[in-house]
Amino acid sequence: MITHREKVALKQKLKQWGLDLIGQRIATASDAMTQAQEAANGEEKSSAGDKYETGRAMGHLQKDMHARALAESVKELASLSAIPIEPLCQEGRPGAYLQADGIAFFISAGLGRQLIDGQTVVFLSPQAPLASQLLGKKTGDQVLFNKTIVQIQTVF
Repeated sequence: MITHREKVALKQKLKQWGLDLIGQRIATASDAMTQAQEAANGEEKSSAGDKYETGRAMGHLQKDMHARALAESVKELASLSAIPIEPLCQEGRPGAYLQADGIAFFISAGLGRQLIDGQTVVFLSPQAPLASQLLGKKTGDQVLFNKTIVQIQTVF
């Protein structure tokens, strides 16, 4: 049986793992945005004016795309940072860890399926359709996941 302290430590580890992943995404998007801006600024004016304008426009489009990704990641980082680790949850809600048949769910941020220490954990945004299915679920309840009914073994 897993102790209260081990449950808190696991949730803290998952939260930190998610924060680190989002931090990497922010750094990547920021770097890509800078590179796109530099590429747009570096387009040489040539006798083929259309080529120059097209290159600059493409650079600006890429910069805008990376800026949107950056903004989304910053929003996700703030959302995950606000997720409580304690008190432990008795049912599915933001901050809850739900262990089911062969898979775990952490309602925290939409980071998808991740393999952490040999365990598959699905990081779900609280707004995700699957998270809404898990809201209010307790140990022993069942949910439909990937066209299969899985039983929740524990919630904390």
